Amino acid sequence: MATLVIATDAPIVDGPPQGQWTAADWEKLPPDGNRYEVIAGVLYMSTAPSYFHQYITLQLVRHIGIPAEDQQLARVGFAPIGVLMPGCDPVQPDFVVVLAARATIIHDRRIHGTPDLIIEILSPSNRAYDEQVKLRAYARAGLPEYAIVDPVNRALRHYRLEQPGQYAPPQLYDHSQTMSFDCLPGLPLPVGDLFAGAQDPMP
Repeated sequence: MATLVIATDAPIVDGPPQGQWTAADWEKLPPDGNRYEVIAGVLYMSTAPSYFHQYITLQLVRHIGIPAEDQQLARVGFAPIGVLMPGCDPVQPDFVVVLAARATIIHDRRIHGTPDLIIEILSPSNRAYDEQVKLRAYARAGLPEYAIVDPVNRALRHYRLEQPGQYAPPQLYDHSQTMSFDCLPGLPLPVGDLFAGAQDPMP
């Protein structure tokens, strides 16, 4: 299957031609405040997220990250963080969960392997990237669960790996519903709490 490439407004970055980027090339990029990711050899860049985006990340930490860590169920991380999976070398997910039994994949400052759950938060500029490029790449990498938080519609889409390289149609949860992830079934997530109370609730 051909790799889908989404055009970005990224400036020209010194390095190999698109399609030939590696994790080693990524490690040489300057810490300039941008988020760089490499999928199937293609370098992608995004700028700093909005306040609301960061607020949603904080709620994920509050509802999932802290309970999972306190109960020694999992290790969690959030961008900027390097995750190196097959064909994704690396990506920097908004929120990532690695179950405690598999915590050995976290070493040498990165996550070297496929996590148990990745959550991405849509921004106006990254919708196609998260919904198409990353969706396909994460499925190819064997990520068991992928969730997309949609701040505009105050909703969450939950994807489960149906077969190698392919997710089943997502289950949609709106702001009135509570859900839980397969890898952390005992940690309920009230979807509306991801958005409620933000000082500046603009995507």
